[in-house]
Amino acid sequence: MKIKDGFILREVAGSYLVVAVGAAVKQFNGMINLNETGAFLWRLLEKGATEEEAVSALLKEYDVDEETAKADVKAFTNKLTEAGLLA
Repeated sequence: MKIKDGFILREVAGSYLVVAVGAAVKQFNGMINLNETGAFLWRLLEKGATEEEAVSALLKEYDVDEETAKADVKAFTNKLTEAGLLA
């Protein structure tokens, strides 16, 4: 699973924003505001992490149980898929 080309994550004044650049602007008009965990997952997905790898990384980085981590990763990737942001 990987974030499509043409989307970048930026930290602005403590907020994490995803914006489309280049040709992606024609398909996605707007921006996405992420919390710290969302930005963490976004960076993993930029590198092509699988859902299992994302869950494992969440468990190492945050104080969360495996069931919650799996549910959170699934919800996050579902939203990205619905928005057409995953390749």
